[in-house]
Amino acid sequence: MTANTAPKTTGPLLRAEARLAWGLLFPTIFSVSMVVILPLFAIFWISFKPIELADLRAPSPVVREDIRGNPEKSGDTAILRYRLRNSSQDSQISGVTLRDTLPAGLSIVELDPRCQLAGAELTCDLGDWPGGFREQLKIPVTVDQLYLDGGIKLKDSPAQLTGTSENILTNFSFSTENFARIFDGSEFWHVLWVTLFYTIFGTIGALVVGLFAALLLNKSFKGQGIMRGLYLFPYVAPVIAVAFTWVMLFDPFSGSANALLIQMGVSSGPINFFGQRPLALIMVTVFEIWRYFPLSFLFILARMQSIDHDMYEAADMDGASPFQKFWYLSMPQLLGILSVLFLLRFIWTFNKFDDIFLLTGGNAGTRTLTVNVYEQAFAVSNIGAGAAVAVVIFGCLIVFSLFFFRFISREEGL
Repeated sequence: MTANTAPKTTGPLLRAEARLAWGLLFPTIFSVSMVVILPLFAIFWISFKPIELADLRAPSPVVREDIRGNPEKSGDTAILRYRLRNSSQDSQISGVTLRDTLPAGLSIVELDPRCQLAGAELTCDLGDWPGGFREQLKIPVTVDQLYLDGGIKLKDSPAQLTGTSENILTNFSFSTENFARIFDGSEFWHVLWVTLFYTIFGTIGALVVGLFAALLLNKSFKGQGIMRGLYLFPYVAPVIAVAFTWVMLFDPFSGSANALLIQMGVSSGPINFFGQRPLALIMVTVFEIWRYFPLSFLFILARMQSIDHDMYEAADMDGASPFQKFWYLSMPQLLGILSVLFLLRFIWTFNKFDDIFLLTGGNAGTRTLTVNVYEQAFAVSNIGAGAAVAVVIFGCLIVFSLFFFRFISREEGL
């Protein structure tokens, strides 16, 4: 028996190659991680903070400076006024200090007890400001001719305020108030039910219609390329254009669909397709199916055309019907791509916002979780509650993905 004398790669060389490979991949891994992880971390962070839209800017002291009294000649008295306020209505600013350089031509008559003057430098220790703080600091001054001649103005040396404040966005104080607000009452569960209805039926409908469209175009015929292009139109057309077209088409007063239904005697009056329950939810689901079935159609058709045709010829010889060939030959070959499409379309539809917002604005019982994120964050200006809804969406998709890979994908052999 001849010994195996093939050269073996040494351990240190393998480790060096591994380090080199990781070094080359590190920039890409780091970039992708930052793009994915940082926004996700920010959403989780904000969801546990009672943040409103006004809280995104840290509290800061604000000062406006002017001269009151309209002095006209040298020696006239006036009031150097500083209008002070806290930009936040809730947060405190600690250790506020005012610093200003007095322009030439102004002389202070009486100094505020909180202020000190060193040459032309005015410094005032204004202490702590509670939320909503407002005050006017008035200092009597006399005006010299140099100031009246317009040589130097107050705007040439603007007053500066400094202070420290706690930013609710960056501190380590957390609360479950946002989640308590979301789950309080039956509104959330209704929105969740609408989201599931829209997602499940929209996803299944897009797959079924895409499957039938692929079956129709799986045969070669004249004009097949044109038909494929027409099938892709709903998916490639701008969403704002097709949504506006649907709204106009089904308008209860000037829409063509209502006029046709009335003329055919199907309806005795106009129907508000996008303005009444539960028809509005059905219509946005139908729009979802119509707009996104071309994606399923493309993938399913590509998989169909890769199936070995010898199986169908053998089935024809055995006398199998078209339905039997589809059910027992085509479907087992398509289950893999159908499962992947179902997973992707479910996630995308669950996160869909623009279609519903353009069609109904979330009214008439069509508010989904993504629309609720927009309404909480921007319509109500509650950023924290909007982030909490986004976390709920993320949790729902994680649960669905785990269920899919645990049960469905195992059955399909993925």
